[in-house]
Amino acid sequence: MCGIVGIIAENSADLINEATEKIAHRGPDSWGTYTFKNTSFGHRRLAIVDLSENGQQPMFSADGRYVLIFNGEIYNHTDFLEPLKAKHTFKSTSDTETLLYALIEYGTAILPKLNGIFAFAFLDTHTGDLLLVRDHFGIKPLYYFHQNDVLYFASELKAIAHLPKVSDKLNPTSLVNYLYYLYSPGQDTPLQDIKKLLPGHYLSTNINHVAKIELCQFYEIPFKGVYSQKTEAQLLDELDQRLCKAVERQLLADTPVGFFLSGGLDSSAVVAMARKITGKKLTCFTIDSGQEKNLDGFADDLHYARKVAKHLDVDLIEIDGKMNIIDQLDFMVYHLDEPQADLAPLHIYNICKAARANGFKVLLGGTAGDDLFSGYRKHQALTLEPFYEYLPKPIAQIINQLVGVLPSNHATVRRLKKLLAQADKDSLSRMAGYYGWIQMPEILGLFTEVLRQELANYDPQEILKNALKAIPNEKNNLNQMLFWDMKYFLTDHNLNYTDKLSMAAGVETRVPFLDIELVEFSTTIPTHLKMKGKTTKYLLKKVMERYLPKDVIYRPKTGFGSPVRTWLINDWEAINARFPMQKNLAQQQIFDPQAVATLISQNQKGQTDASYTLLSLLMIDSWIRQFR
Repeated sequence: MCGIVGIIAENSADLINEATEKIAHRGPDSWGTYTFKNTSFGHRRLAIVDLSENGQQPMFSADGRYVLIFNGEIYNHTDFLEPLKAKHTFKSTSDTETLLYALIEYGTAILPKLNGIFAFAFLDTHTGDLLLVRDHFGIKPLYYFHQNDVLYFASELKAIAHLPKVSDKLNPTSLVNYLYYLYSPGQDTPLQDIKKLLPGHYLSTNINHVAKIELCQFYEIPFKGVYSQKTEAQLLDELDQRLCKAVERQLLADTPVGFFLSGGLDSSAVVAMARKITGKKLTCFTIDSGQEKNLDGFADDLHYARKVAKHLDVDLIEIDGKMNIIDQLDFMVYHLDEPQADLAPLHIYNICKAARANGFKVLLGGTAGDDLFSGYRKHQALTLEPFYEYLPKPIAQIINQLVGVLPSNHATVRRLKKLLAQADKDSLSRMAGYYGWIQMPEILGLFTEVLRQELANYDPQEILKNALKAIPNEKNNLNQMLFWDMKYFLTDHNLNYTDKLSMAAGVETRVPFLDIELVEFSTTIPTHLKMKGKTTKYLLKKVMERYLPKDVIYRPKTGFGSPVRTWLINDWEAINARFPMQKNLAQQQIFDPQAVATLISQNQKGQTDASYTLLSLLMIDSWIRQFR
């Protein structure tokens, strides 16, 4: 795991050192740069596989023709070694060198076959052909800027945001996305000029003619509407084997490997499999949130983490989860690169900081279990579809109006309001509506009149609806939601903050649930075995009955964040004193200060639940102050 930067411009050599230094935290072990004609590469290394100097980057082919800068791990790289060694002379045991020669030998045809986490740039100095690639699920980030004869790219937006020709003009639709979803799905970032390379895509160009770029897709999540005909017992055994194999692949490292252990099913499953594979005592890390999470209606995890650690006989290091959010807010937003409204990234950072202090550069976690096997409340909401289908439209409209006046000061009421607010929608809009935190009319009311008019016809739900065109044969609504979760919520929210804040501490996080073979298997599991009645992750839970206590497996669902609502209401005066958000946003002429003031007042009085909208505004304010 590392950080990469590339600049294709007349003065690239003058710019590359400063750009590379901006992501120094991603690779504290070493760094390197390379310039060829108008092209400069920068690399920061976090040494995990082949710790010697032979694994340094940029990495060159033996004849010096090809150059690679690579961020990530190729877990199945040994599958390609033998035929490559027959044709090429290797100097290292690193997966970087395997990837280099695989690209030389097979070109883009190798991309779908790679099982790993990666973002890389590959240059042929003889032809000038340049390839930028991002992994199948977007586990590793890659941002780029392109204008005429200039192309910049980097693992983090901060490395290229201030380079020449990059405008600080904001993208209004992405701001809507950050308010609606709390993240921005797809290619958009807060800056109009900078895009995210989409997962499973590559960008190709030639450094001698960089005005022309081509974006190509090499992978799509394979929801094909075709399901396994195997029995439940057979699928249980297969899931057991595939999960075990996924974890085994991702133990690849020449440094110690540790584990996240929240006490939830997914992280516990990964630890259980690793314990089975290695037979060794493992080291796990968890957060002690005290009673804070209970304040927002979530169960505390620590009791379950301790129980799993004892049951599996692993060491558990507990990290104090109390945060000084006001002091850490700008730090978090800076490292996120985007104004995501979630405080969970701070937990990731604190765990990884402790792991690094204890000698661990690699952590495996349970991210994506919910997205593959149906673990969210919005998935359970689908059980109400028959009720909605038979509900007369006039009554549905009355229900929609009535829920708006319900108080929002209790978690159960908040969830009920969100559920019933979709009653008068069509099925597809109802499904998409479960992803939103605030309705579009309310969002528009927060913007200035000028932007209100510009955004009047924008509908953030269209991103989700249009995405289904990629899986035309998948008609099951649960699988359609899982496709959205994996394609957007997972990539642009969970994976982004997991990568950015772990790398801020110099730690690589790995995601065994996103092993390609496991993902593709999950798309063929009949949906009644993903969610049986209201039991989410049914098949995964049945498998884990072989390894974990039942009260861990069937415990209440909880999140990884912090009590946002309680914090924003109780500490608003201190927050406002430190971050005069209304004043800052008014100066930017983006949001209407009076509309924001009204929202704050209503939230303080409990008249509405606007905490995550206000957190999103705080994040946007912080991002603008630091990046614009």
